[in-house]
Amino acid sequence: MIARGPSSFQRFDDAEWSAAVARWHENEHNPGGPITIELRVNERIRVPEVRLVGPNGEQVGIVRIEDALRLAQEADLDLVEVAATARPPVCKLMDFGKYKYETAQKARESRRNQTNTVIKEMKLRPKIDPHDYETKKGHVVRFLRAGDKVKITIMFRGREQSRPELGFRLLQRLAEDVSELGFVESSPRQDGRNMIMVLGPHKKKSEARVDVEAEKAKKQAEREAEQQAERAERAEQAQAHEAERAAGSTKKPKGPADNLDPE
Repeated sequence: MIARGPSSFQRFDDAEWSAAVARWHENEHNPGGPITIELRVNERIRVPEVRLVGPNGEQVGIVRIEDALRLAQEADLDLVEVAATARPPVCKLMDFGKYKYETAQKARESRRNQTNTVIKEMKLRPKIDPHDYETKKGHVVRFLRAGDKVKITIMFRGREQSRPELGFRLLQRLAEDVSELGFVESSPRQDGRNMIMVLGPHKKKSEARVDVEAEKAKKQAEREAEQQAERAERAEQAQAHEAERAAGSTKKPKGPADNLDPE
């Protein structure tokens, strides 16, 4: 039989309580982490007594599991075990369905705000056609503007392998053309039959995403303004046409006498 009177046991309980609350807040404020243990709820909590936390975070104390379940039922809430390793386990009165929904929303928002590094790749030939070069450069500009890194690969074939300076000059030219959007993160280096250079964006992925969204919103607003102007122009043309028809209908129709010669 364990005695609950000594002050040393009370201090142990306070330490357990502080650790349990710390673990609970850590799990609650880091919803994006992996969930390894499923929380036990209501009748699935099979212990004789629990340390109960109220719905607003207030400490109720150590109560029997039957009393904790009764309090949860009276408050129309769930009894959720939030710290199973504590002695006794810590349980909280809450709306478990609402808690799971809010946790999923926080995890989704956390994943959305994460910046995933993406490396795009663009392949060129040393003797690339000017039109093809502009097309490839346009793709590189789009990638850098979106906040992605770009791996540029110059592919040499046959006798082109004896002229690596052609690929080096082409990479230098491309880096200068896109210098406003990116920088050379990895200098040109020979890799077998290929020459590789990596360009990094000046802006982070999150900043680039904001700029892209702003550009989309600007284009959408311009498109809506053009459509509104076209509708207004068509309405003015329709009104002018109706006015012409109305003016024509008010003229006196010619009769037989109007066609006779006055003399």
